[in-house]
Amino acid sequence: MSVGHDPYSEAWSTIAWDGEDKLLAAGLHFDRLERHSRRLGFDLPDGFREKIFIYLSETKFSESPIVTAQQPPYLVKVGITSQGVISIIPRINQPWPNILSAITVAAPQWDHTVRGTKHGDWKPYLDARDMALTNKADISLLVENNAVIDGDRCMPILLDLDGFAYHPRVDEGALDSITLEQIKEDLENAGIPIRPARITIPLILRAKEMIVIGSGMGIQSLGFIDGRKIGSPRGKLYNIAMSCWLDKLSSAWQSIEDLS
Repeated sequence: MSVGHDPYSEAWSTIAWDGEDKLLAAGLHFDRLERHSRRLGFDLPDGFREKIFIYLSETKFSESPIVTAQQPPYLVKVGITSQGVISIIPRINQPWPNILSAITVAAPQWDHTVRGTKHGDWKPYLDARDMALTNKADISLLVENNAVIDGDRCMPILLDLDGFAYHPRVDEGALDSITLEQIKEDLENAGIPIRPARITIPLILRAKEMIVIGSGMGIQSLGFIDGRKIGSPRGKLYNIAMSCWLDKLSSAWQSIEDLS
């Protein structure tokens, strides 16, 4: 197990925020908070959904957005401890370059009940992010047994030569991505079937294209991993996924009234 904070102490999620009273796909994030807290061995307090929106309404944040309309302007980290304490930490969202570069780093080792959750011992993911920046890359991809299982702030998805899109399996340590849950059906309807798979290095090297997705970054094109060019960036997968995402970014904001 990774050495640091107690992973069983907290469940959390980073959610897109409009700066006022709405969160993007709030219901999906709250459902995941419940799933993860149960895996971590505790229940969330009664009325936690309403309390989060109450705390959000009391949040004072005055920074101006610095991203384009392809990303949400703000993010909030919503955390709930095993003692039922709720925290809300807002921040401004960050822009990304047109084509991202990544490095690969060793995935952290956690118990099976912890893997695939957003929990209280997140320092290895933060260290992976810092390692990417130190190496003049944008993100880190976490590797175990010669396969990518997650990204430091995102889920990687590749478009294979067979026409299918593949993403890391949750049962191998990947997070259950809310962004993927939002766009998956629309991707399929647009002609890109998407499946979980073991994302090996040979599979990546033959990929037609790769993207990374997340609540803050939205849809980004990934063009280089450890200095090697991957497929043809900003192609079919990127364009269709971006279209699906922009539809959600304009229609999936929720207030407390929408969850009642």
